[in-house]
Amino acid sequence: MDETRLILFTLVLARVAGLTMTAPIYGTNDVPLHVRGLLAATLTMLIVPSQWHAAIQYPGNLVHYLVLLGGEAMIGICLGLGVLILVHGMTLAGELIAQTSGLKLSEVFDPALDQDVPLFSRLMFLVAVSAFVCLSGHRLVMAGLLDTFQTIPPGGAGFPTSVAKGFVTLVSLSFELGIRAAAPAVTSLLLASLILGLVGRTLPQLNVLSVGLGLNAMLTFAALGLTLGAATWAFQDQIQPALEIIFDALKTPLRTQWQG
Repeated sequence: MDETRLILFTLVLARVAGLTMTAPIYGTNDVPLHVRGLLAATLTMLIVPSQWHAAIQYPGNLVHYLVLLGGEAMIGICLGLGVLILVHGMTLAGELIAQTSGLKLSEVFDPALDQDVPLFSRLMFLVAVSAFVCLSGHRLVMAGLLDTFQTIPPGGAGFPTSVAKGFVTLVSLSFELGIRAAAPAVTSLLLASLILGLVGRTLPQLNVLSVGLGLNAMLTFAALGLTLGAATWAFQDQIQPALEIIFDALKTPLRTQWQG
């Protein structure tokens, strides 16, 4: 009996750890690894008592046990990566703005990606994470994790085959979000470049290059300041559909209704 409970604990821990190692807020590299591990262990101890009644098939050998652990971890990873894909749609928006404005060289280190990224990409990522927390997205993700234990018990049947289709939909949703969030600033910058080109043809003695760099920088910050709220609103509108796609792919019903 004790061995069965130990196996149950490790299976639940694998699922929870898959989420806490990948999801925004819980699993970014900004959070130290030992803190994420402690969070996973704490959540597991809270969840396991509700799963004592679950019928666990005793693994016959080590390979079977590792397969069960891998399946549990993949469920948590899918939940975390699904949210992360949506958040990085905002990172894509920052990349587009930096590329169009000519400020791509102003890079900062992003712990979440473990590489240098444009300053606007880091800004949009932090805005998306902040909006996700303010709108209780992290609570919905945890509710979805708890619901997976109802539809897919620990060590239960197999991994849902609809996950791949769900991730394809999420990637397209993320690209759409990135384009929508960056569209106002990018459109303004393209119009400014067009106007500068016309001015340069009209006044050849004007050094358009030196004027354009400063103008692009000022216009970028002005456009971003005016449209950052709209970009955040676009991200907010996509949170609920994205979570529904993830939960449906895992055949997990939403227990908590979205409060927009």
